[in-house]
Amino acid sequence: MRSVILLALLVVAQSLPARADNPVYVLTARDGRLTPATLDVPAGQRFKIVIKNAGRDAIEFESLSLKKEKALAPGAESFVVIAPLKPGNYDFFDEFHPDTAKGRIVAR
Repeated sequence: MRSVILLALLVVAQSLPARADNPVYVLTARDGRLTPATLDVPAGQRFKIVIKNAGRDAIEFESLSLKKEKALAPGAESFVVIAPLKPGNYDFFDEFHPDTAKGRIVAR
């Protein structure tokens, strides 16, 4: 029975996509700005955005089109995983600094 369970786990593990293949992008928030302001990503591929708050104020990464949001205290770091996108532009912003902290994901 034990070998059957191990074999089943091995089959399932091999059928899952490797997470190491997914690109990772770093987005830094500081003083009401997001850097870089544009993230060029491959269309049709899952990816991760690591968000670093290097500023003195709290931030909230938000994308209405992607239905993602993440609040971070000063000095905090977190991430969001984005499902494969169709080619196009997807805006994001810092909800606490909406006039100055804007960016865009460009899927090609």
